[in-house]
Amino acid sequence: MRKNFGAKPWTYPQPVFIVATYDGEGNPDAMNAAWGGIDYDDQINLCLSAGHKTVKNLLKTKAFTVSMATADQLTACDYVGIVSANDVPDKFFRAGFHAVKSEFVNAPLIEELPMAVECELVSYDPEMCHLVGKIVNVSADERILDEKGKIDPAKLRPISFDPVHNAYLEVGGHVGSAFKDGIALKK
Repeated sequence: MRKNFGAKPWTYPQPVFIVATYDGEGNPDAMNAAWGGIDYDDQINLCLSAGHKTVKNLLKTKAFTVSMATADQLTACDYVGIVSANDVPDKFFRAGFHAVKSEFVNAPLIEELPMAVECELVSYDPEMCHLVGKIVNVSADERILDEKGKIDPAKLRPISFDPVHNAYLEVGGHVGSAFKDGIALKK
């Protein structure tokens, strides 16, 4: 038996993204965004309301970064989602974040968040709140790399959003091998 909930924006896992921009004076800003995902090999899509200071900034600069929120930085990541830079202009710093200029786009990397997708603005529809960014680069701090130089999720400790319970969940460990385990069912 299944229980029907109707049309809801519920999926698991729901990534927690921290979107960062510079304002017109070069001051960094960041916001928490849980509604987004990858589209195509080189695009990210986010649902962001036009009233956010971060959205106003990226429409001016045409660039932004998307960092993966982590268990280690959960409090700061939640803070930038519940406080508006329209009201608290220095919320980036109050969160304890430090900005490092991206080499690829006119947007800040957040030193405390070790993985980021660096993007250029492709389009934004304010009525649908739909933002599309072109992925220019993915960067990761060496502290989260494995012995082969690849990103290690266990070291990154990304979190996901549970939209049903308004909770954050830590992404778990390895449970199988993609493009391999299903071969057992081929005939």
